[in-house]
Amino acid sequence: MTEKSVRSGRRSRKPVAAAPRKIEIDAWRNLVFPNEIRKFRKQRNIGSLLELAEQIPDLTYIRLSKIERGEVFARTAELRAIAAALHVAPADLLIDIDKPAFDIGNWAEPIVGSDHVDPESDRIAVLIAAAVRARRAADDALTISVLEEEYGIAPVILSRIENAHKPFDRWNDDVRKALRRLLGAKDDSALIAEVGALHADGKLDDMLPLVANPRSRIAKTRARIAALRKELAATGDSGAETGADTASPRPAAPPAPRIVPAPSREPIETPVLEGPVPVLDAAAPAALPAAEAPPPKGHSTTVRLVPVYGSALPDGLLARTPTDALVEAPRGAGPRTYGLRIGRSTLGPGLPGRAILVVDPDRFPSAGGLAVIEQDEGLRVIAITFDRQGQTLGFSLNPDIEVALDAVDPARVASVLSAIFE
Repeated sequence: MTEKSVRSGRRSRKPVAAAPRKIEIDAWRNLVFPNEIRKFRKQRNIGSLLELAEQIPDLTYIRLSKIERGEVFARTAELRAIAAALHVAPADLLIDIDKPAFDIGNWAEPIVGSDHVDPESDRIAVLIAAAVRARRAADDALTISVLEEEYGIAPVILSRIENAHKPFDRWNDDVRKALRRLLGAKDDSALIAEVGALHADGKLDDMLPLVANPRSRIAKTRARIAALRKELAATGDSGAETGADTASPRPAAPPAPRIVPAPSREPIETPVLEGPVPVLDAAAPAALPAAEAPPPKGHSTTVRLVPVYGSALPDGLLARTPTDALVEAPRGAGPRTYGLRIGRSTLGPGLPGRAILVVDPDRFPSAGGLAVIEQDEGLRVIAITFDRQGQTLGFSLNPDIEVALDAVDPARVASVLSAIFE
C-alpha cells in the first residue's frame, strides 16, 4: 500500500464504475453463405457478374449478386443453374467452413475490400438493432405496417436496422429521427446513451444473439451447406456438369391444365414425388404423392398430377390442408411441386379467390411473379417486386402486408409456376 492510499491507517475508497457488459460482435454476420462462385467465374474468364447472369435467365442479377457475395443462401435449383453456367459440379461451389484452411476474413476480402466499419460504430449499430427488436417484442401492436405508417420505417429498412447492416451515422435524417422517436430519445447522443443503458441493464441479452452471434451464423451456415450437399447427392447432381443446358428449365405452363378428383382406389404404380409435401396441420392425413397419368391416345406427352392443398386461416393465411383434388403440373416443375387453392382474393381482382396456384418449393421467385412464403402461422401468397435500392419485396393487398423477402430464409420461399382458374 502506498502513502497516497493510506489515511489514518485506513484505505481510501473511491467509487468504481461498473465495467460495461461485453458484446460479442460478429463482423461477418451478413456473410452466411461463403461459396466458390466468384473463384470459378474468374477462372472461366467471366469478368462481370452481369455476364454470368445473362447465362442464367431464371435467376435475376440482384439475386445472383447476393448469392455470390454470401448474403443469402442459394437454393438447390439455383446452385445447379449457376454450376451449369460455370461448367462445374454444383457441389464444387460449396465450401467446407470447418476446414482449417478456411478463413471467412480471407474469403470476404475481395468482396468487402477495405470498407471496414469502425468497431465502435458497429457496436452501436448492433445495440440499436437489439433495442428495436426488444421494443417490437414488448409491443404486439408494433407491427411492420404500423412502423411504416406511423414511423416511416419501410419493411426493407427495418430489416437492415434489425440486422445491423449499416452504422447508425450512415442512415439519413429521416431514419435516425424515426429511431429516436421509436426508442424515446431526443437526439442521436441520447439514443446512443439509451441503448447503452439498456445493454448495461441486461435488457438486450435475449436479442443480441439474434443480431451478431458468430456461433449462430456458423451453425446456420454449416447446417444449410450440409443440407445442400445432401440434396445434391440425392438427385445425383454432385458430378461435373458439361454445359449450361443442364440448368433447370424455365417452367412452361401446359396449354390445358386439368383438375381432377383424387381417385378413391389405390393409385397405380407410377413415379412419385421425391419427398412428401409437409402438412402444417398435424391432424391432416399424409400428403398424396404426385403420379404420372397415362397420356391421351396418340399423344406422347406425360401428364403429371400433383396434390392440391389449402384451407383458409385468419389474416389472409392458408393451411396446407389436403383437398380431394389433383392438378396438372407444368413440365419442368420440381419434385416437390404442389397445388394451393387460395380461396380468397388476397392480391386483388387479378387473382380471384377461385384459383389454384401451382407452387414449386425448389424455385426462387423473380420480380413480377408470385410466391408462397411459409410463416409460423401458415402460408401466405405474395406478389414480388423490387424497391429503388434493389431489395426484393413481397406484398399482398388483402390484408395490406409487405415482406422484406431478402430477410426470409430461402427455404421458406416457393415460386408460383402457374395459376388455374376454377
